Amino acid sequence: MRILVSAASKHESTAEVATRIAGALRAGLPRDAVVDVIPAGDVGETTSYDAVVLGSAIYLGRWLEDARKLAERITTRTGRPVWLFSVGPIGEPPKPDEDPAGVGDLIRATSARGHRLFAGRLDRHRLGFGEKAVVLALRVADGDFRDFDAIDVWGTQIAAELSRAEIGKL
Repeated sequence: MRILVSAASKHESTAEVATRIAGALRAGLPRDAVVDVIPAGDVGETTSYDAVVLGSAIYLGRWLEDARKLAERITTRTGRPVWLFSVGPIGEPPKPDEDPAGVGDLIRATSARGHRLFAGRLDRHRLGFGEKAVVLALRVADGDFRDFDAIDVWGTQIAAELSRAEIGKL
């Protein structure tokens, strides 16, 4: 079994979430399972993967272009399980707490088995001028709001579902 975990990340926070999901998959899948972690913009072919977990950082309420393009590409193979995740809400409690614009269309297009919205990280030192202006206007505090326990649980749930599907093929 080959699984692709991919994400579009602007400041590495979402890439770290993808890596964490991949770790949970590796821990919960048979030893011969291969879990590749590849940035969305670097993914070549996708046809050799039995499952895909795809995510994106949220900027201006939307997924990044590399992730949207990859989502469009993976719609060409039907029947392959797909899960989607978004990273971006910040604060205590994390805001915004609704799905990003267009993610419903991506869920339908990919026939995703699920979508999770995870809180993100804000470090002003990593931001460009325009991003800093938006953060200042919104009065958002710096911090790492990611819930790695929730991320691990979700990755473990995906691994369990993939393992059950694999057993069903025998």
